[in-house]
Amino acid sequence: MKTLTLLRHAKSGWDDPVARDFDRPLNTKGHRAAQAVGRYMKAIGLSFDHVAASPAVRVVETLGEVELGYGSELAPAWDQRIYLASAATLLDLVHELPEGAASVLIAGHNPGLEELVLTLIPDGDHLRDDVEVKFPTASLAEMRFAVERWSDVKPGAGELIRFTRPRDLDPALGPGKD
Repeated sequence: MKTLTLLRHAKSGWDDPVARDFDRPLNTKGHRAAQAVGRYMKAIGLSFDHVAASPAVRVVETLGEVELGYGSELAPAWDQRIYLASAATLLDLVHELPEGAASVLIAGHNPGLEELVLTLIPDGDHLRDDVEVKFPTASLAEMRFAVERWSDVKPGAGELIRFTRPRDLDPALGPGKD
C-alpha cells in the first residue's frame, strides 16, 4: 500500500514586484493558511517517509509555514521538475519515488496537482468531484494505492481518502476573506 499526499502552495502575493513568477512570495493569508494546514496535518497524524517539492519561493515559504504548524521539519527534496509540472510529468515523478517510502508528500502547483488527482482517481468519487470544481491554494489531497511499488501507480486506480481546503479548517481562510 502506498499513500500519496499532494499539497498546493498557499496563496501568493501578486502585488509583490518580482521579476519572475518563480520568485513570487506568499501573501499574509497564505502564511496563515499554510500554518493552519500544518496544524491539521499534525492533528490527524499525517507523516511522510519522503517529501518532494518545487523550489519556487511560494512553495518553499508554504512548507516553512506548514512546518511551524506541524511542529516538525519536513526536509523536502527540492525538484525543479515539479515547478509548474503537468500531470504527466508529476506521474513520471511518482513512478520514480523511493520504493522504501510508503507515504509521500509532493508540494507544488496547479493545474498539474489537480490534473494528477483527476487522472489517478476514478470518476464517481464525491471528493474527486470537489477537486474537479477547484483545488484551492494550500489544499491537501491524500490518495491511497493498492500497490507495492510506486512504478505500479496507474491512472484511475487510486482512492481519494481526504481532500481538505483551508476554508474547511477555518472559514476565515475561504475565498474573498483577506
